[in-house]
Amino acid sequence: MGIDYSKLRDPNAEYTMRDLSAETMNVTRERGDGRDVEITDVQTTMVDGNFPWTLVRVYTDAGIVGTGEAYWGAGAPELIERMAPFLRGENPLDIDRLTEHLVQKMSGEGSTGGVTVTAISGIEVALHDLAGKILEVPAYQLLGGKYRDEVRVYCDCHTEEEADPIACADEAERVVTELGYDALKFDLDVPSGHEKDRANRHLRAPEIEHKASIVEAVTERVASQADVAFDCHWSFSAESAKRLTKRLEEYDVWWLEDPVPPENHDVQREITKGTATPVAVGENVYRTHGQRQLLEEQAVDIIAPDMPKVGGMRETAKIADLADLYYVPVAMHNVASPVATMGSVHVGAAISNALAIEFHSYELEWWSDLVEEAVIEDGYIEVPEEPGLGVTLDLDAVEEHMVEGEELFDEA
Repeated sequence: MGIDYSKLRDPNAEYTMRDLSAETMNVTRERGDGRDVEITDVQTTMVDGNFPWTLVRVYTDAGIVGTGEAYWGAGAPELIERMAPFLRGENPLDIDRLTEHLVQKMSGEGSTGGVTVTAISGIEVALHDLAGKILEVPAYQLLGGKYRDEVRVYCDCHTEEEADPIACADEAERVVTELGYDALKFDLDVPSGHEKDRANRHLRAPEIEHKASIVEAVTERVASQADVAFDCHWSFSAESAKRLTKRLEEYDVWWLEDPVPPENHDVQREITKGTATPVAVGENVYRTHGQRQLLEEQAVDIIAPDMPKVGGMRETAKIADLADLYYVPVAMHNVASPVATMGSVHVGAAISNALAIEFHSYELEWWSDLVEEAVIEDGYIEVPEEPGLGVTLDLDAVEEHMVEGEELFDEA
């Protein structure tokens, strides 16, 4: 049932505001019936991928099930099991309220960061899938609608000889030409053969030159076909990071990721402001409060939250809104299965400043088998129009690849 607003624009139509009010009440009443849904259970299953993915399902008395995913890591399934009693009997459409409810109830477990936040994130993603199915809208609509119909994916690449610049360049060319990606990332925290003491995080001059040679080889090989980022995994001291970022300024680096440890934002600010090389940070910072200082002090050029780790879909959208105040784009870190990957896609569709989403499993042949739908096509993901996340778990594939000792979800 819907309201024919065109009649209000027709001066000859016998249609009054009283009629409109009555129809509005009827529509509201019908939609209100959809709120009579209660959560009955929450279950998890861990899949043994290139990371141990924690899949989450939220069940209701209406027979509708929502599927989500928490960032990999030990302890998330146990925490989700402990949170299940706080959700049973609740209305799954109240996503924000339930998320904050879990943050408060789990405050003793450190719900401002770490695995507790990732566990809550997995539930929050499942609630978006569930609410979308109940309301019969795609998840991006719950976040305010979409800016784009497809979201760009950058492929995190690896070689058997990570430290060999030519091997990296060869792989870059293969991924671009054979797999269709126009955005890539390679690691720079790789052995160079010149290390004396890796514990002190100091980069000697030959080490910096080795890293520059990787950047040079890869960017020159695919310069006209792809953007290329490089990841340091928080490995270097402040002075080494300053020298490395300056050394890389002559190359077309999309961004340099996490050059220093994540705790000290003051140091991060100085690194970022001291170079023309774009710097990305954010994977190891939790919730909007954790990202706030990085953005307010303009300590990042690109913010890189991990959606199923940072707090979920709405939390990531809030981070993106904050980043947009400083004209900072968002490149979501992502090492997830197709479930959370698609959750990130809905966020990427709904925020104005989405740059790209990471894909970390291009070497895992069965990654796409976990869901019934196609996901990545030629380096992009089309935003689904189906209700919820728009992906359906293939339970046979999930069962085949479960972590040893895990139990499969209930069907419904």
